[in-house]
Amino acid sequence: MDRNLISLSTLDEFNSETIGQDILRYISLPSFLGHERDTLLYFIGRNLARKIHIGSFDDVIYLFKKFRWGNLELIKDKKNHMILHLMSDDIVKRMQASIEVDFRLEAGFIAEAMQNVTGRPAECTETVNERLFRVEYKLYFTD
Repeated sequence: MDRNLISLSTLDEFNSETIGQDILRYISLPSFLGHERDTLLYFIGRNLARKIHIGSFDDVIYLFKKFRWGNLELIKDKKNHMILHLMSDDIVKRMQASIEVDFRLEAGFIAEAMQNVTGRPAECTETVNERLFRVEYKLYFTD
């Protein structure tokens, strides 16, 4: 068997309700996006947030649940930055998969959505804690 092929058992590692999205995102897109993958996913997330009317932080939380991206929680809200945590059973399943997963698209979405909500330019970084099955986002206001 070609070692670049994904086994059928690997497909069983994904949530049956999000497998279509997961296959496109983690198997098909990386080969098309190449070495610019992280940057492009970030801007795809920002672009997606521009196409949806988002009026509040509660809307962002709602959309994360609706998209099955996980449960987004505000941990710290300071003048120039926010810290958010993303956790859920879906996140655990994604992190336990035998293929490389990322959370850049969500970081871009958060940056653009919160820029739209607050009217302040923003950038967002993410840190994956595989031990706690949690993603921490740091949203920085750049004005």
